[in-house]
Amino acid sequence: MSRLNGVTVIGVGVLGGQIAWHSAFRGKTVVAYDIDEDALAKCRSTHDHYAGIYRAEVGASEEEITATRARLSYTTKLEAAVRDADLVIEAAPEVPEIKTGVYRAMAPLLPERTLIATNSSTLLPRDFSAATGRPEKFCALHFANLIWRMNVAEIMSHPTSSVDTLTQVTEFAIEIGMLPIPVRKEQNGYVLNSWFVPLLNAAQTLVTNGVSTPEDVDRTFLKCNPGCRVGPMGMMDVVGMRTAYNVVQYWGQRNKDAQMLKNAEYVKSRYIDKGKLGLATGEGYYRYPDPAYLREDFLAIPELSAVPELVALMK
Repeated sequence: MSRLNGVTVIGVGVLGGQIAWHSAFRGKTVVAYDIDEDALAKCRSTHDHYAGIYRAEVGASEEEITATRARLSYTTKLEAAVRDADLVIEAAPEVPEIKTGVYRAMAPLLPERTLIATNSSTLLPRDFSAATGRPEKFCALHFANLIWRMNVAEIMSHPTSSVDTLTQVTEFAIEIGMLPIPVRKEQNGYVLNSWFVPLLNAAQTLVTNGVSTPEDVDRTFLKCNPGCRVGPMGMMDVVGMRTAYNVVQYWGQRNKDAQMLKNAEYVKSRYIDKGKLGLATGEGYYRYPDPAYLREDFLAIPELSAVPELVALMK
């Protein structure tokens, strides 16, 4: 059993907020930290929403929800956030400079015992290990969105992560109900995002270039993958437009990939700039809580009367 009972989550956006709530639900004492009160207010509101989800999907009792809330606290003060932490999970935006700044600010404030894990989805822990001030106590612990349902946690080492750190973090993942996935070699994208990011980028390319609509991209995916509930464009809404933008913008610049940069600009101008950030704001490629892809007729074969309209789309 790990000794990681006091957990601080740095950055409580879409996934950071989920990590904080779920860890508290599974019995950990959690401090949710972000840089301003507006972010924390959104996190509190989202946690109220998660309470309903956990009642409906996880079968949580009122006693469990009350206990979860009691184990959660919120702050904009970094020193207060980390002073009692056994484990800090960094879930800052997927921008290297931001993450590095977080680690440098946090390093002198941490207790000697504290372990650190990055929830980065595509960046390597070795890129930030020196900034943490304790590289042997640092590794990657990457979660998937909809953490209560997609209960996967990828653990990845870097050259100086200690065996004890990896042991404690893996035990922690199991304790909060995650399926641990050991990443055997350092890999940008880990396991999950090594296939997920190319999928989303390919789907976005079809939309950006006018080859298909978001709905038809998702129809082909769902029809050919029976049992899946969400297609690539719906997945982008779940991940959040800001995260999707940060990833394709970063890798587009790094790899000089013109199409990725074009995709990033499409997402920014048509969604982020208009406040349509996906599931978190109620609108992205779909409108929530009733996205079209969950409707019974989404994959229905059309009537013959629809043929002229379909043909017109091909010309």
